[in-house]
Amino acid sequence: MDFAGKVVLVTGGGRGIGAAIARAFAAEKALVAVNYLRDAAAAQQVLADCRAAGGDAFALQADVTVPDQVDRMVGQVVAEAGRIDVLVNNALRAYAFDPEQRKTFDALGFDDYRAQFDGAVGAAHHVTKAVLPHFLGRSQGSIVNIVSNLVEQPLVPYHDYTTAKAALVGFSRNLAAELGPLGVRVNCVAPGLVYPTGATGTTRARFREDIAAATPLRRIARPEDVAGPVLFLASDWSGFMTGQVLFVDGGLVMR
Repeated sequence: MDFAGKVVLVTGGGRGIGAAIARAFAAEKALVAVNYLRDAAAAQQVLADCRAAGGDAFALQADVTVPDQVDRMVGQVVAEAGRIDVLVNNALRAYAFDPEQRKTFDALGFDDYRAQFDGAVGAAHHVTKAVLPHFLGRSQGSIVNIVSNLVEQPLVPYHDYTTAKAALVGFSRNLAAELGPLGVRVNCVAPGLVYPTGATGTTRARFREDIAAATPLRRIARPEDVAGPVLFLASDWSGFMTGQVLFVDGGLVMR
């Protein structure tokens, strides 16, 4: 999968899964726009990693839940790179995957759901809306949205997070149906528990071991495991795929 000459925007690309995705695109010679929220030092390390991998990258700070900041960010990408070929909506609202400390349904308010919805669907909406004219102008483009295998099998009932990710699947499939005739594909990658990331840092080793034992491949995902499927869905190798959810969890969910 040679992405030479392609420009890829990865939201939430400063750490964890997003950083692994950025590095993987760079290794295939892409120019990667790495969005981050707060940690400029981490984003700079990702840029260095991308260059060491053989590609190039630049960083852009923006809160992707704020439309004005998104418009500014996308304008910067186009000014710097001249185009956008691939969008990876990876950013998420802060969340701790800790089954022992999670809020049960009776402790959740609807504001908890709304916050996760804004971080998942809201962010994807804002960035997609800003990028889409640049796709439609050339009648091509690929969008990959990061969801979760919990939408299919809520092993732990993280109600607000999983509901928001399920809504992002619906958002993605409606976009795929509308944009397919216009040359734009939209797909999702649904990882299981990924470790280590900022969100899974508090997940106890015992729980990680239990999930690994229940997984056919007998381990949990690393950030790098998610990157390959994202590149596949962004590439011409998946050129006749749209509206799909690709589960990346070692076989825990089989469909």
